[in-house]
Amino acid sequence: MAQIIDGKAISSQIKEELKTKVGALKAQGVEITLAVILVGEDPASQVYVRNKKKACEYIGIRSLSYELEETATERQLLELIEQLNRREDVNGILVQLPLPKHMEEQKVIRAIDPKKDVDGFHPQSVGALSIGLPGFVSCTPAGVIQLLKRSAIPIEGKRCVVVGRSNIVGKPMALLMLRENATVTIAHSKTADLPSLTRQADILIAAVGKPKMITAEYIKEGAVVIDVGIHRDAANKLCGDVDFASVEPLCSAITPVPGGVGPMTIAMLMYNCVESVKIQEK
Repeated sequence: MAQIIDGKAISSQIKEELKTKVGALKAQGVEITLAVILVGEDPASQVYVRNKKKACEYIGIRSLSYELEETATERQLLELIEQLNRREDVNGILVQLPLPKHMEEQKVIRAIDPKKDVDGFHPQSVGALSIGLPGFVSCTPAGVIQLLKRSAIPIEGKRCVVVGRSNIVGKPMALLMLRENATVTIAHSKTADLPSLTRQADILIAAVGKPKMITAEYIKEGAVVIDVGIHRDAANKLCGDVDFASVEPLCSAITPVPGGVGPMTIAMLMYNCVESVKIQEK
């Protein structure tokens, strides 16, 4: 029977630790502030932003909310970011993605001061991660590392395959696993004979963005499977990149969808907000 890795419980544990830290900082007169920018009315983005605000409130972080119309210009968004960059009372800036099509995501990400880049998407943050320097780490991959560590799953010396090469998950995930001394392979949609490669993995991380793509034929018996995907299936039920029903009997441990990696992303965003105080002091 596979160990079901409980992301809800682990994220709650992290939030409690952060709540204590934030309380101690407040006692020293330090208040942490996160500015969240939402452009347009994408329903999924609105839910994510609401959840981020709730997490801030619970932990004791002040959140500022900026909601721009879908028709706002890129220039208006960049000017708002510039104002927030200059504000000494703002520690973190988060622009909810995706942006409307008339805005260039990379240009907007680059406009955020790297010392306030709590999402960990700025090229400077990614560069620091790639050469082992301190800085903000993309929240979802950082959350996966915490899931593994807090579930007492060894990483060092293990063979890890990451399926997916996005800038937000796949690439930083591979770098973090390398940092933890795993032997890492990145696979993707153009990888030849993907199942034979993934069957070599002690730890398989699915971040491919295709519902239920990873089936039993992709899994080595006893592997740990981390499912980063989130989709709705034909019955409108939430599911991941992994076909849980066929894969779970083969695993030693697996994350469910929902309730696995998802809750960790916001917990690690809160962690980055708390870390921002140290990064800005330096």
